[in-house]
Amino acid sequence: MKILITGGTGFIGQNLINQRLLAGDQIYCLTRSAEKVSSFFSSNVVALTELPATDTLIVDAVINLAGEPILDKRWSASRKKILFDSRVSLTKELVNWISLQSDKPSTFISGSAIGYYGSDSNAIFSEESQGRLGFTHDLCNAWEEAANEAKAYGVRVCTIRTGIVLGDGGALTKMLTPFKLGLGGPIGDGQQWMSWIHIDDQVDVIEMLLTHSQLEGVYNLTAPEAVTNREFSTSLGQALHRPAVLPMPRFMMQIILGEGAELLVEGQKVYPQKLLDLGYEFKYKQLQDALEAVFKVSDTD
Repeated sequence: MKILITGGTGFIGQNLINQRLLAGDQIYCLTRSAEKVSSFFSSNVVALTELPATDTLIVDAVINLAGEPILDKRWSASRKKILFDSRVSLTKELVNWISLQSDKPSTFISGSAIGYYGSDSNAIFSEESQGRLGFTHDLCNAWEEAANEAKAYGVRVCTIRTGIVLGDGGALTKMLTPFKLGLGGPIGDGQQWMSWIHIDDQVDVIEMLLTHSQLEGVYNLTAPEAVTNREFSTSLGQALHRPAVLPMPRFMMQIILGEGAELLVEGQKVYPQKLLDLGYEFKYKQLQDALEAVFKVSDTD
C-alpha cells in the first residue's frame, strides 16, 4: 500500500511506520522536520514538508496522527489554540487535499482521544456515549467532525479515540523519573480512572482498521480493564521495583498544568465495546502484564 501519514515521528507514528515498513508499504510522512524523518526511518519513508500539489501523489490511505502534546505545557488561551490548530486545522487541510484528488484514497484513519467523553468518576463510556462539555470534548468533537467531512468524497473514515498509550516512550516516559527515584505515587486521592492501551495493541488496531474495508466510524482504543490512578501507581512501582506511596496533591497539578490538570486528577473509564464486538483479542488486557512487557523491552534496548 501507499500511505500518507501525519504525526509519523511521534510515539505512535514511529511504531506504526516501522510495522508497516515490514509489510512492504511505501510511506509518505508529512512533517515539519525532514531531518527527523530521515534519522528515524529508512529511505523507504519519504518526508514531505507540505501537502503535494493536486494529483501528484496517489495514495491508498491517509493516517492522521498529528497533534501537539496535550500536557507538555500549561493550558493558556494561546496554548489551547495551538492544540486546536495542530489537530483540527490540519485535519481540515488533509480533507481538502483529499477532495481535490482525482484518484482519492479509499481510507482515512484520523486520531482523536478519550478526552471526547470529558471527566466522570462513575460512568463507563462506550463509543455510543455522549461527551461531557468542556475543552477536551470540544477539541475532540471538532477534530472528529473535520475528519468526517471526508465521507462526502466517498472515503471510508475511521476515528480512533485513544487512551494512555503504554510503551517504550510516549506518556510513560514522562511518568518514570519520580517513580524510579522512589518518589512516585497516586495523584490526589488516586480514585480517578485511567484508561490505557499497550502500543502493540494500538498499532494492531490501526492496522486492522486500515486493512478491513468494512470497518468505519468511531473506535475506543483502550484496553478493556481500566484502572484507578492508585492501582496504576502501585503497578508501575511494582514493575520498577520501587515504592509508590507518595501522593501528588491535586492542587499541585493544577498549579503546574492549570485547566489541563483535569486530565490527570479526574479521568474517565472507557470501554472498547466495538473492538470486543468484532472479536479483537487484546495482547495486553491486564495493566501489570503490559508494564512488565514495556520494561522488558526497555531492558533489552
